[in-house]
This record gives sequence, structure tokens and C-alpha cells, in this order.
Amino acid sequence: MAQRTLTREAASRPSRLPRRLALLMRPELPSLAGEIIDEVRRSIPEYGRPLKGPYVEALRIGVDRALTDFVDRIANPLEPSARHRETYRRLGRFEAQEGRTLDTLQAALRIGVQVAWRRIMKVGPRRRLSPEVMAQLADALFAYIDELAALALEGYLDARPDGEAEAHRRRLLELLLRRDVSSRVLAEAAERAGWPLPDEATAVVAPPGARYVRTVLDEDVLADLSATQPFLVVPGRPTPERRRSLLRVLPDGQLVMGLTVPIAGVADSLRWARCALGLVETGVIEDAPVTDCEEHLITLWLLSDQALIDQLAHRHLGEMGGFSQRQRDRLLETLYAWLVTRGTANDIARELGIHPQTVRYRMRQVEGVLGDRLTDREARFAIEAVLRATRLRERAAPPPGTGVAWNGAVARERAPIDNRPISDRRDMST
Repeated sequence: MAQRTLTREAASRPSRLPRRLALLMRPELPSLAGEIIDEVRRSIPEYGRPLKGPYVEALRIGVDRALTDFVDRIANPLEPSARHRETYRRLGRFEAQEGRTLDTLQAALRIGVQVAWRRIMKVGPRRRLSPEVMAQLADALFAYIDELAALALEGYLDARPDGEAEAHRRRLLELLLRRDVSSRVLAEAAERAGWPLPDEATAVVAPPGARYVRTVLDEDVLADLSATQPFLVVPGRPTPERRRSLLRVLPDGQLVMGLTVPIAGVADSLRWARCALGLVETGVIEDAPVTDCEEHLITLWLLSDQALIDQLAHRHLGEMGGFSQRQRDRLLETLYAWLVTRGTANDIARELGIHPQTVRYRMRQVEGVLGDRLTDREARFAIEAVLRATRLRERAAPPPGTGVAWNGAVARERAPIDNRPISDRRDMST
């Protein structure tokens, strides 16, 4: 094997080229590398990602080393280049591990050689290279690219596991969670994974460390059960039978179903499901073997940005901070009942289990502080949203020493939540 590799490498070395070419070519390498990278990123979607991503980093390393190695071979045809050969084997392995074919890397190689040859055609005449030398340089360049493609194939075949289809499925799962993927790229990835691309899909999450039985996973379900936060993607809307089958996969229960969304919105479905799981774990949403986000949309909305709720509380209820904690709780409880029922003092009194005169007294205090906000529709809506969100938060066990930020600062220690029926509580008129 070593002899065959040496023979192939020697055959591709540009040994007949004048060594002075290396001196002419080296100053061109930095700008040529940048031009190749820009062209590849414009032409191939997989490489058109954030500059610090693994694809672009692999592209940068591959281009830099290929150009340097090619010029080094012209300068010294006998110089060993095992390190550069390993770079392209590694790139082939990277493609296999990402669940793709070699099409993307091979397309990048073709673009690279085209850009390099355009540069040679531009610089060669200026440097007065003869037609014979230009022809030899072209032969050497295309032979070198063939060698790089062969090395990438070696790495790809070495890394491709028996479960190649699983690698394609992992790659598809990654693409489904991104927002910058074209429908064409997604369709191609789904075809390679053997997963018929549905119009809609649903994300499902499980608690970290959940025990699972992978052998009973349905063929059409994509899953990353070894992730820190295990999740699955189910085509379409989960049926009752699908829910039962998922519980067989994760027998510990506590699955959370995201919303069924168009295939391009899977990331949103997953985000909502994970948010709901957090609310289950803190006790805001009642625990169940399967929790459905569709049944808790208002809760998810109200608690999706707690810092924003605090800002609304500060803007619309900040003046309530002038009362003691105990007074504030009672006044806000009465205000909430008034907003929800919009009934008479007698109606609100029956709701809270207090005397109607107490309702009137409390509402006069609230009106004295909030003024015209109680007659303004927008302000009333914001206040009701804040109070609803606060009641939801109170279901969760708060961290020690924390409270609700009514006036922009953390409130003083809250009174214990009274879980007795309203009718059993003593009325206080202040």
C-alpha cells in the first residue's frame, strides 16, 4: 500500500516545472486563497455559513494547505507531504461523519481549480511564461486536484460506518433545526436519509438523562436521544398510537409534544416543547406522561419572556410598590378578579370570599394609584397579562430569597401562598 501511494504521489508531482515558478507563485497565494474561499461560499450553500463555523474553517484549512503544498512541490519535488495528504483524508472523513456524500467537497475542489487556473492565465503572460510551461502547469494542477479528490475518498470510505443511513439522518436532523437552509438542500438531505419529507412535523422532547429503548423507535421518526436534551421529530401530527409508541421508546414518561408546524418551523416546535418541559419540571404545568403544548399556549406565551413581564409590571404597576407586601397582594388579587369578571362588587366579593364593602375599599385604593390606566384598554390588557403571568409563576417553587419584581426590584419576602378554598379564608379589609 505504501509503495502504491508513493508511486501515485510521484506521478502527480510537478517535477518537470521550473523551480523558479514557486518564487513567482508564492506572493499570489494569500489573495488567491481568499478568492477561492469567497467563490466556494457563494456557490455552495453548505459553505455559506457563519465565518467561524466548522464548514468554513475546514474550507479555509483545505485551501491554504492545498495551495502551499502545490507550490512546495514545485520548489522541491522530493519534499515529503504526508501532512497535507492527511488533511484531505480528514476532510473526507468529515463529510462522512456529517452524513453527506462527497458531492459538496468535490464541487468545492472543482471551483478551486477553476479559480486557480483563471489566476494562472492572468499572471502567466505578465510573468512571460512560455506556452509550454503554462501547459505543464495546467497538467500538474489538474493532476494535483485529482490526487486530493482521491485522498478525500480514502478518508470518506474509512470513516463511513455500516450505519451510513444513520449518519444521513443525523445530518437531516441538524438541517431541520436551522433557519438558513433552502428547501432544495433540505429535500436533498431528506432523500439521502431515506426520509420522505412531510409538509408538517412535530418536535417531541424528554427530560435530560431519560432512559430510552432505541430498538422500538419507529422508522419514520428522527431522533437524537443521546443529546443533553433528548428530542425527536415526528412527521405530521402525532396520533394516539404514535404517542403510545413514543412512550415505549421512553418508558420513563414525561414527554412533551411541541406544536405541529410546517417543516421549515421544526426549530420553533422544539423551542416551545423545551420551554413547556421546563414549566413541567418547575410545577407550573401539571406533570403527565405526555404534555401537549397545544393545551398550554397562553401559559407558554405569558412565560416566554419573564424579563419582559417584569418590565410591564414596572411600567403599569410600579406605583403599587408603595404598599406593604401584604397589602399589595390583597389589592392585586382584587384587581385581578375585577379584570377577569368585570362584575359588581357583590360578584367579586363572592369570587374572593370577602365582603362587598371590602372590594369597594380595595378598588378605591387601586384607582387612587393607577388612575386612568384602569379605563385605558391597552393598559388594562397589559395589567391583566402581568397578573396572569404572576399567578402562573406562583405555581413554581421559587429559588430561596426571590420574589416578583413589581417595581423593578425584587419584592421583599412573599407571604406564603394560601391554598385553602376562598370561602375558608378570613377577610381583611386593609
